[in-house]
Amino acid sequence: MSSNHNSSLIQLINSLSQAEKRHFKLMSKRTNGSREPLFIQLFDFLDKYQNQEDQIIAQKISGIKRSQIANIKAHLYKQLLASLRLYHRSNNIDIYLSEQLDYAYVLYDKGMYKASLEILDKAKNLAIEKKQYMVAQNMVEFEKHIESQHITGSMSAKALELDEISHYLIHRNQKSANLSSASLQLYGLYLKHGYIRNKSDYRYVTDYFDKLMPSYDLQDLDFYEKMYYFQSHVWYSNMIHDFLNYYRYAQRWVNLFLEYPAMIEKEMSSYIKGLHNVLNALFLAGKYRKFKENYQLLVNLDTQEQYQINRNVKSLLLLFENVHLINLHYMQGSFTEGLAAIPKLEQLLKTNEYNWDPHRIMVFYYKIACLYFGAGKNEECIHYLNLIINNYFPKVREDIQSFARILNLIAHFELGNELLISYQIKSVFRFLSKMNDLHEVQKEIFKFLRKTPRIQQEELDEEFRILRDKLVVIRQMPFERRPFLYLDIISWLQSRIEGVKVETVIARNFAAVQ
Repeated sequence: MSSNHNSSLIQLINSLSQAEKRHFKLMSKRTNGSREPLFIQLFDFLDKYQNQEDQIIAQKISGIKRSQIANIKAHLYKQLLASLRLYHRSNNIDIYLSEQLDYAYVLYDKGMYKASLEILDKAKNLAIEKKQYMVAQNMVEFEKHIESQHITGSMSAKALELDEISHYLIHRNQKSANLSSASLQLYGLYLKHGYIRNKSDYRYVTDYFDKLMPSYDLQDLDFYEKMYYFQSHVWYSNMIHDFLNYYRYAQRWVNLFLEYPAMIEKEMSSYIKGLHNVLNALFLAGKYRKFKENYQLLVNLDTQEQYQINRNVKSLLLLFENVHLINLHYMQGSFTEGLAAIPKLEQLLKTNEYNWDPHRIMVFYYKIACLYFGAGKNEECIHYLNLIINNYFPKVREDIQSFARILNLIAHFELGNELLISYQIKSVFRFLSKMNDLHEVQKEIFKFLRKTPRIQQEELDEEFRILRDKLVVIRQMPFERRPFLYLDIISWLQSRIEGVKVETVIARNFAAVQ
C-alpha cells in the first residue's frame, strides 16, 4: 500500500465516530463469525496507536507477517468504506440512489427485466424530486436500454415517456454543467488573485465573467442552476470591489435555501458557504448589527437537531466560525480580547484534523497576525507572518502573500528594527514588482519606511500625519481601496500619532458609529 494510501487509511480511521466504529465491528463479526480476522486486529491497533510502520505492526500483532501488511491495509480500507456506505445509505440520498441503480443492474443481469425497471422507475422519480438530475439521466438511459433490448409489454407508451424525460434531463444537466463550470472557474480566479488591483484587472475579470456567464431568465432555472448563478455573481462582485452586489447575491444564495428548505440538509456545505459570504460582505461593508445576527445563525447550526452534522459540515462550521469570530473582533476593535481564541485555533491548525487546504490555513495565519498587530503584540504578529512568507503557497491568494510582507515591515518598524527594515525593503519591493502589486499605497509606505532612519524623533509625528493624509486621499481612488481591505493602515498611523494601540483607535471609531 502506497504512503498516500497509508495516510488516507489513518485519516479515515480518525474520522470515524463511535457509532461508525461499532457498526464496522458488528458488520465484520457477522461476516467472519467468531474468528477475528487480521484486518480487524490491524484496525484496533491503528485506532489505538496511530502507528503505521510495518515493522512495529508485525511486532505487535501476532499472526501478521510483514509481507502481508500492505495487502491487509488495502483490504481494511475497502472494508471501512463498504461499512460506511451501508451505515449512511439511509440518510444520504446520493448513496441511496447509487445503491438502487446497482440493484437494477444486478436484477438485469439475472434476467429479471421487469423487476429492474420497477426499481429504476421509483429511483428515477425520487432522483428528479430531489433534483439529482445527473443520476436520473443515467437511470433513464438504462431504462431505454432495457426497453430496446427486451419485450416488456410497455414499449410504445414507455418509449415516448422516456424520450420526453430524457430530453428534459439533458436540458437541465446542460444548464447546470455550464453554470457550475462558470462558478468554479470564477472561484479559481478569485483564489489565485484575490481582489482586482487596477483598471486592467477590472477589464480582464469583467471580460472573463461575461464570456463565462450565458444570459438566463432566472424563472427558467432550477435550484442548482440558481445556486451556481448566484455563486458566480458572488465571486465576480467580490473581486471587483462591488460589495453591495456581493452582499445581494450572497443573500440570494442563502434565501434560495429558505425557498427550498428540504435542500438545506442535502447541500448543507453550500448553505454554510452562502452564510459565510453574507458574513464576509457585511464585514467588508462594516454592517455590525446584521453581521452579529448572521454570525449567530451560523453558530446555531451546530445545535439544531433536525440536521445531520457530518465531519465535512463540522469542518466548515469550525472554519467559518473561527474566521468570523476574528472578523467580529476586528469590527469591535477588541483585538486583545480576541487573542483568547487563538490557542484553540492554533491547535486546530497544527493538527489539521479536518484537512483544511493551504489557502484556508494561509488566511488564518494572516488574520491571526493582524489580531496580534492590533493588540500591539508585534513579535507574535511577525511569527504568523513568517509562516506565510517562509512557506511556499503556489498561485494561491497572491494578494495576501503581498500584504503579509508589507505588514511584516510595519511590525518590524514598530519594534525599532531599522537595520532589518532597510534590508527587507529591497526584497519586498522586488516581490511586489514581480507580482505586479506595487501601487500608490505600497509606494507611499515604502517612501516613508526608507526615510525613517533620517527623521528626527520630534519630526516623526508630523511625518505620520503627512502619510495619513496622503492615504486618506488615496483611499477614495477606485482601484486603490484594496490595501485597506487587508490592513487598517490609517488607524495604525492615527495610533502612532496619538501614542495608543491600534485597537484603541478602531474601538473608538466603532463606538462612534453604533
